[in-house]
Order: sequence, then structure tokens, then C-alpha cells
Amino acid sequence: MNTLARTSISTDMVSANFKDWLETQAKEHQLPYLLVHVDDGVIWGHFHKGYLCISNSVLKESPLLRIETLQQCRIFGKAGEIFLWKVGDSWKAGLVTNPDAEWIEEKQLLIGNHWKIHASEGFTILWDGAQGLKHAVPFTQVEFQENQKVSQSLRLVVHHYIEYDQDGLAHITLSRLVDVTTDSTAKGGTK
Repeated sequence: MNTLARTSISTDMVSANFKDWLETQAKEHQLPYLLVHVDDGVIWGHFHKGYLCISNSVLKESPLLRIETLQQCRIFGKAGEIFLWKVGDSWKAGLVTNPDAEWIEEKQLLIGNHWKIHASEGFTILWDGAQGLKHAVPFTQVEFQENQKVSQSLRLVVHHYIEYDQDGLAHITLSRLVDVTTDSTAKGGTK
């Protein structure tokens, strides 16, 4: 039976210097992306040469990254995911890696039928024409058709991990963020 590797991560420095803690974790575990939910919205980010770049560098209406408004935070990539959350007055964090775990892949469509690429900052701004909701996703490899319409949609890759009980009944025990892509083909297996 394959199992996930789960490790607790120290959160001693989260409140003292949140940005430094994020950069240290991303570098140590080779995780390129950040997705943060705060009281006033969603913040995307990526790590470039060890430093955090966040979405409000290209989208001024994007919320600021502040520990005081943090609900949950995910630092993620193909190597694993660190999930940070608050319990009472203290922070908890855990690293999930998946060297031999069985998984099903889902590629969740990111909202946005209009695009503006900011290649130098490493973000693409997406917004929906009807609702006007905007977010800046850390991905810039977007292809355009001749009429300047995007030829594919951006997707968030999620792995849902499968474990079996003593009777052999399968259930999803955990889901984690893996990547951002334009590929819509889902996969499954073990890695």
C-alpha cells in the first residue's frame, strides 16, 4: 500500500516575518508557486531567484499579503505542497510529498475569458467580461490564435490521493495543488 509522505513544518517565524518564512520554505522544498486566501481576496505568487513575487505587482486591486488577514496559504509545485493554516491563535503547517502515492489528476479551469500577459513580472491577468472579477496567475506561456483570442484556458492542476481501507475500499484522503498549465488532459497514477 502506498502512502503519502506528510511532515510537520515549523511555524515559529510565520508571525515575525511571513514573507521570509515563505521564501525559505519555497527554496528549501523547491516549490515555485503560492496561492493565498485572505479576508479580502486571493493572492497568487511565484518565487523568482529565491524571492517572492505576488500578484499585486501587476494587479493593483489584488489584496496585500498580510499575516493579519491570512486564512490559508499553499506553497506548491511538482515536488510537493506546504499548507499553512491557523488553529486558534497559533499557526500550523505541513508538507505533503508524493513519491509513491496513487493519485487522480484534476485540472480545474481558472476563471477568466480575457487575458493580459505581464511576461517580465511572470503573471497573466485573467478577468471575466460579464462579472469583471480579476486575478493575476503566475503563468505566461499562453498561445494566441490569429484573432488574438487565447487558444487554450489556464488550469490549476490538483492531485487527489487515494488510500484504501482494510476492506479494499478506495477513498480520497487528501488533495494538493501541483501546477498551473494550459494542458487540459488529465492523468492519474503513481509518481
